[in-house]
Amino acid sequence: MHVVIVAEFAAASGGAEKVAVESARALAEAGAEVTYIQAVAGPADPLLAHPRLRRIGLDLPDVWSLPALRGALGGIWNGEAAARLASVLDALPQPPDCLHLHQFTRALSPAVLPVLLGRAVPLVLTLHDYALACPNGVYYRFDRAEPCALRPMSGACLAAACDPKSRLHKAVRLGRAAALRIAVGRARLEVVHVCDGSLKRMDAIAGGYRLRHHRIDNPVRVARQAPAEPARGDAAVYVGRLTVEKGADLVAEAARRAGLPALFVGAGPLEARLRAQGAEVLGWTSPAELETILRSRARVVCAPSRWDETGPLTVYEALAQGIPVVASRRSGAAEKVRDGVGGYVVEPEVDALAGALSALKDDGTTARFGRAAYDAYWRAPLTLSAHARALLALYGRLVDEHNMRQCETELSTPASIVAP
Repeated sequence: MHVVIVAEFAAASGGAEKVAVESARALAEAGAEVTYIQAVAGPADPLLAHPRLRRIGLDLPDVWSLPALRGALGGIWNGEAAARLASVLDALPQPPDCLHLHQFTRALSPAVLPVLLGRAVPLVLTLHDYALACPNGVYYRFDRAEPCALRPMSGACLAAACDPKSRLHKAVRLGRAAALRIAVGRARLEVVHVCDGSLKRMDAIAGGYRLRHHRIDNPVRVARQAPAEPARGDAAVYVGRLTVEKGADLVAEAARRAGLPALFVGAGPLEARLRAQGAEVLGWTSPAELETILRSRARVVCAPSRWDETGPLTVYEALAQGIPVVASRRSGAAEKVRDGVGGYVVEPEVDALAGALSALKDDGTTARFGRAAYDAYWRAPLTLSAHARALLALYGRLVDEHNMRQCETELSTPASIVAP
């Protein structure tokens, strides 16, 4: 099978890109031929170096790096992206059996949807957030610091000052959302959800689309080894973008109240504020460095998202290492945390988070939770091979359905009658 993966980046600058890259590698390792189309010019993860994996760049700019007007127009509809993608697909030496789109909001824009939907092969779209339905992508009221309850693109949604930047940015995102609906039209989209919460939520808010839902966990590239010893760790660790909606500020204050050091791996707008609060901020690290940090420093990993996050991958990676997790009820990854056994599932509030961290100051509790987390994870691990098998099974079903429809169409079409 030849699978074409379309993503905006080829290096892991966030969870969606990491999943796209690791998914491509997993498919290649499973025997598929993979073409990885990278929209934005930039570096490529070494994982994309594989004999059955070809990488092609569209050399597009990230719209956020462009002058305001040009970036806004490109974010709504990037005709150049559509043209370059179509040209690359036309020039492939082997036609694809299936197309898989991971992101489109930074360079590709909704303009690529007609190109992909117009190919005579199935198209799959992984939903790493809620950008298919929600203009700001995360179904979150940044003006109120709470999840949104409005129907996307309703009058109330249009009027809400919910954007993290400004009303002008909201207007651009509304334009993109409208363009997306036009681009998709009445086509049925095959969408992959990475958690149960995403599936339920999108089913409720994605009015105007014809969706068929599929559920496949994100892959986790963690080799099984002896569990970590979190009771020897000293810090409450947070990994990811340092933003309010992801709850980074909650970790700093809750750790202070619990009497634990707070250690942040990542970067973002809250960095200076966290440092001023006395937290240790390391910035982004390599996967190998992160594993060392988790196994040597982490007493607990925190994921206190205020928004209804579909991930994050860090939760799975911590559980695989045998490190307790304190996760927000709004995080999709909390579905993998056994509350009161391998960690705690709490409301994204300082008091609740501080209470959980205080309980994990006890060495016996921490050691017991860590071992329980490790055992539970490895009973049904989210390995790359399992992820690839699930994807290939989905692709196979969709290809079979597509071929069946083609046969039915041919059989129902009257044969041409040629006069003697």
